[in-house]
Amino acid sequence: SAALIRWNGTVKDKTNFNVDEDVSALRKAMEGLGTTEKTLIDVLTQRSNPQRQLIAKAYEKATGRTLIDDLKGDTRGDFEDLLVALVMPPALYDCHEVIKAMKGAGTTESTLTEIFASRSNKQIRELSEAYLAKTGRSMIQDLQSEVSGDYGKALLILAEALYEAGEKKWGTDEGKFIDILCHRSVPQLRQTLIEYKNISKKTLQESIKSEMSGNLEKLLVAVVKCVQNVPAYLAERLFKSMKGAGTTESTLTRIFVSRSEIDLIDIKVEYKKLFGCSLYSQLESEVSGDYGKTLKCLCGQEE
Repeated sequence: SAALIRWNGTVKDKTNFNVDEDVSALRKAMEGLGTTEKTLIDVLTQRSNPQRQLIAKAYEKATGRTLIDDLKGDTRGDFEDLLVALVMPPALYDCHEVIKAMKGAGTTESTLTEIFASRSNKQIRELSEAYLAKTGRSMIQDLQSEVSGDYGKALLILAEALYEAGEKKWGTDEGKFIDILCHRSVPQLRQTLIEYKNISKKTLQESIKSEMSGNLEKLLVAVVKCVQNVPAYLAERLFKSMKGAGTTESTLTRIFVSRSEIDLIDIKVEYKKLFGCSLYSQLESEVSGDYGKTLKCLCGQEE
């Protein structure tokens, strides 16, 4: 229940926060010859998102330019993407990621799966509102035109169900899986998973894997994992984004930014449990430069 959800992020409000000092430090870091990346990293990773919003407002008032535009002008690549993400309000950042996942040749289903499986009802509602405000269109309708097949159906049900947080009747067969997973509340789902195992002698996850394939399977497995343990699901996403051929920086950025004020401490605990090494040490060996430094600041040393 909501009462059990506790703050377990690595980034919190800075005490003795002084917005004007931060603004002049950022200006100095960007307006002189050459950018002082260390200042940008220190200021933006050691303030909470609400504090960064105050900084961005004051920055624009003082300079007539937006902080995001200046960051884009002064930084490059993954480092730029990460700093810009930190300055966006969370719902707008999710919205930005959903739009990016739908743009271009082919939709990035893995991003949509991660966002819709791991966000709370409240976050989905805020994301939908941000989407409408930014694009003037309904997110559900845009998704409808971008995602297809059973995967598309399931994703839409999930997006709508989370948005309405309502309940509907269970269907049959493939529809039944989708319905059960995408329409029920989390406590109901936990119970369903236990009962399912008792009845069928295998876990729902095993059933999904044997009955389905491709993006639909990945989405439903993600939903099951998130019902059981969101931080463990995201720890696995982080691991996969650093292992294999080349690092997937966009996934690293999204998870670190979007979870740093929610449950990144829990993600670190699950990461160590699952993979036997700390997330921080993994970052040390996998990411470098100012981008790596920023992620490590958000990660925080091991507790």
